[in-house]
Amino acid sequence: MAEISEFIAFRFKVNLYNSDQSSLLCSGFFSEVTGFEATMEPKVIGEGGYNWGEHHRSGPTKFVPIVLKRGVTDVNDLWAWFDATTNQANYGYRMSGEIIVYANPSVDGDVVTDNAVMVWKLSGVLPTKFKGPDLSATASQVAIEELHLVHQGLELQRPAPAGTQGRGAA
Repeated sequence: MAEISEFIAFRFKVNLYNSDQSSLLCSGFFSEVTGFEATMEPKVIGEGGYNWGEHHRSGPTKFVPIVLKRGVTDVNDLWAWFDATTNQANYGYRMSGEIIVYANPSVDGDVVTDNAVMVWKLSGVLPTKFKGPDLSATASQVAIEELHLVHQGLELQRPAPAGTQGRGAA
């Protein structure tokens, strides 16, 4: 994979691990990540004899799929994972992941990879859509146009001190 300084638009690093986080499946940089959303649907409980409102309790939390756009990574690993969960016998093969957000590029355009400003942790990640680039002899495209990931949990963590965040840090 090319050095990050060659791709100043890629400020988001994505690392995907097997479910127990013992081995790194894929690591890549993306220019856009959407879907950081969680919604809790409260349970409404009525109380007999209490006519002034209802009681609200925490209900189930739902997560929006994470969408990674315009990325540079090893396509073979991501395609093999998508293929294994959709075409082969591993329908429930879920991963863990992290999305590292780096600070703005420096004045000379380089992204400083030890300057993470936030880290999102994902659990129970499963790919649902894989879109490669359109192939054209006259165009220069990125390795992955779009990747949709559903997940079972989202957590925002403080970044590790400079130089120590992420198992796959460059």
